[in-house]
Amino acid sequence: MSYIKAEDVLPQELIDTIQQYVDGKLIYIPCKEKQEWGSMSSAKVFFRERNAKIYETYKSGMGLRELANSFSLSEKSIQRILRNQKSAVTGNAKI
Repeated sequence: MSYIKAEDVLPQELIDTIQQYVDGKLIYIPCKEKQEWGSMSSAKVFFRERNAKIYETYKSGMGLRELANSFSLSEKSIQRILRNQKSAVTGNAKI
């Protein structure tokens, strides 16, 4: 995550007030409207496609250990992905 200098965007009076609480430290100011994870990059699409491929490969007969090695993930991660993909297919997806 990149940052911007307070001096470049905030009035000095506000900086002085903030410094009464946090002086010389990094501070995170959240967005007014929360953005959905992955909306600013292609990560969400990548993981969705990868997980679908893992599920399809599992259904075609590949075992957990082989999937873990093939996708460079732990067996626990593969189990979680398979469980979530199965839930999504059957309509029991977690929100």
